[in-house]
Amino acid sequence: MAFIKETVEIIEPKDVFVGNKKAQVTLMEFGEYENEDCAKANEIVKQLLKEYDGKIRFNFRHFPLTKIHQRSQKASEAAISASQDGKFWEMHNALFANRFNLGTTSLKLHARDAGVTRKQLLEELVNSTYGWHVHDDIQYGKKLGVTEIPVFFVNGEKVIGKPTFETLSKAIDAALKKVKSKK
Repeated sequence: MAFIKETVEIIEPKDVFVGNKKAQVTLMEFGEYENEDCAKANEIVKQLLKEYDGKIRFNFRHFPLTKIHQRSQKASEAAISASQDGKFWEMHNALFANRFNLGTTSLKLHARDAGVTRKQLLEELVNSTYGWHVHDDIQYGKKLGVTEIPVFFVNGEKVIGKPTFETLSKAIDAALKKVKSKK
């Protein structure tokens, strides 16, 4: 008797967007959940998503600085796990809100608060099921020249300067203008 292997499709970080999924302007951030500057940048991203409602989409890529923040790797894995439930953004915000409390057991509680209903989250964290996805993001970031976080890209162009609302808005406005001129 042959066994039929079940294929599980994993939603990778590169495929997780918040905002208008069909928007022609993509704001991408490399960051992690224990970093204070990334937490501040998350608040700016929320503002940008409101300001440019329907015009942009946001993609968060994981770049945990594990030598400084030992729990950032597991937090990133928890966010990827939550995205399998369609709850990435909720988990992403919960992780930033609880960035000083990211132990494995706490991550399970944060996931429940974010609306994650899959029971295997704790097992996935213990087994590092999504660890290689985090490492893929790190490698991709390094390929793009990421050395510190948070760092933002708008339609593949690195945003130079401190990630403020004004800096990111200028980059988004320029990208929107470029998209319109191509039409």
